[in-house]
Parts: sequence; structure tokens; C-alpha cells
Amino acid sequence: MSSFTIKDLARKLSVSPSTVSRALSDHPDISSATKRKVVEAAEKYHYQPNQLAQSLQKKRSNTIGVIVPEIRHHFFSNVISGIEEVAYEHGYIIMVCQSNETLSREIINTQALVSNQVAGLLIAISSETTNSEHLSAVIHHNVPLVQFDRVVEELDTSKVVIDDYRAAYGAVTHLVESGYRRIAHLAGQDGIALNRHRFEGYRDAMRDHGLVVDEKYHLHGGYREEDGRAGAEEYLAMDVLPEAILAINDPVAVGLFTRFKEAGLRIPKDVALVGFSDTPAAALIEPALTTVYQPAFEMGRTAVALLLKQFEAGKDFTPETVTLETELLVRGSSAVRVRS
Repeated sequence: MSSFTIKDLARKLSVSPSTVSRALSDHPDISSATKRKVVEAAEKYHYQPNQLAQSLQKKRSNTIGVIVPEIRHHFFSNVISGIEEVAYEHGYIIMVCQSNETLSREIINTQALVSNQVAGLLIAISSETTNSEHLSAVIHHNVPLVQFDRVVEELDTSKVVIDDYRAAYGAVTHLVESGYRRIAHLAGQDGIALNRHRFEGYRDAMRDHGLVVDEKYHLHGGYREEDGRAGAEEYLAMDVLPEAILAINDPVAVGLFTRFKEAGLRIPKDVALVGFSDTPAAALIEPALTTVYQPAFEMGRTAVALLLKQFEAGKDFTPETVTLETELLVRGSSAVRVRS
């Protein structure tokens, strides 16, 4: 994103900043020749107007912007349903964008929604979002913002999350109590708080049960089924296969499942699997997938409720974090291990 400002353009053209501003907005008091010079300079130096600042001069609408990593992900589609239900009840409509797991698209979506004068923003960050300057700008310009599921912990906003550490700890404890010892973790990309907390839960559960955390079994990937298949390839190439794997989410677990099946492995006899989310696919595969149930619909409802609360509070608003309960749904993919 260009950092070239109106003042910089004005200096280059030896005119006042107000002249540049009026020329860019096609003001009738500015000559055609001057407008042409300003526009050409703006293109030459890649100047982009500050849409966040401009939007503050306009009245915001009854639209709430929502940004999710992927709409096709069953978890996020459920979150969106929860958001829409509560928003509609209070006279708001929602405008949904997906970042497609990229920071650049997330930034574009954020700017587009704010430039359309949304009343506020709800966001689950992309897997690439380790730089949150675009969200800091939203907060700086007093646009209400609530984060959910995947959040930037350092940002002073309301948040709706689960206890990822506790959920992962419980999932690994279940695997240990079911007789598994060489337990792997196929994580998401490094640098995201959710991934860090789930890894810490995995690590501490292993250590608390007297088991060694073997670094070669801790892999990083994405959040899609193809990332699970890629992770499975890495595990299959190892001399000793892990006995069980905690996946970052259900799509990744399903990717592991299908690739292992193709390789002739038996689930859970050769390798047990546990996911996160409780997507429909988790219960449809055979054996069914053990997974951590996350209340997606309720997460959406809670996120928009916190945003509405911020609307009402105005300058007296104090950010709050709501942690929703999860449940480990034990199914066939992590059945008790029978050792020979």
C-alpha cells in the first residue's frame, strides 16, 4: 500500500494540499489543466486516498460488515448464519466478504467495507494475518470492530473465542487415556494466536502425561482438506508413523483421513485422528471423526451482540472477551488402542 500523501503530491506540484484534494474530487473551481496534472501525478506516485478517513465524513449505514477466511468452510457459514439472525432482529443487514486466507485480500475487504460506511465490522482473521495495521486503523478511526474465532489478541477490541488451550489439552488427554503414545499435531500457520494456544495445549498435555513431544511430529500447514493431504504425505514419509494426530480443524483431519485410507492405513488401528469444529463430514466418514465441537452459530450471535452493545455504549464502550464452551465428541477415529 502506498504511503504517498496529499501533502507529498502538493509539494511535487508546488500547489496547496487543498488544491490537490479538490482536483482529485473534480471540484468545479479547479481548472482542467490542473486536474489533469494532479491525476497524472497521483498515478505516477501510486497515491491512494485514505478511504478510512474519508468514510468518517459520511453517515454510516445500517449495514454490518463481516470478513471470514472462507465462506465454504462449514464453521464460518454457521457463524454467518448466527450473525445474520441477530443483525436482522435489530434492523441491520450484513455484507459478507472472504479473505480467502490472504492478508492482502483481507486489507482490501476491510477498506471496501469501511468506505461503504458500514456501521461496524466483524472479523475472523486470515491465516496470513500477522500484521494487523489495517485493523488498528479501523479502531483508530472509531469504526466499531469485534473479532471472533481467529483473533489478534493485542488489539483492544471485543472478542468471541473458545478456550483453544483447554480444548486441545482435553483432546490429547483423551488420546493418551485411549492408549496412544506417539501423538502428532498438524497445526495451522505459525504466528496466529489460535494455533499457538492449541499447540500449547497439545504440548502441555503430552508433558503432563509423561510423554515426549517429538518435534518431527509437529507440522505446520493450512486449514483446508488439501493441507491435511499434504501433511499426511509428510507423515507417510517418516520411518515411524505417529499413533495419533490432533489436526487443527476438521477439513485438515478429513484430508489426513482420505490420504491415509488411500495408502492402505486403517483408522484408528494404524493411526487415530482428532479434529476441531464438528463439521457434517466429521460424522459421515467411516469411522466417524472424533472432534472438538465449537458453537459456531452461537459465536456469530454473540459477536454481533457485542457489536450492538458497542453501538449503544459509544465513547463509554469497554472491550470484553466472551469465551464459549466446547465439547469433545468421541467417535470411532480415536477408539481405544489395542496393542499387540
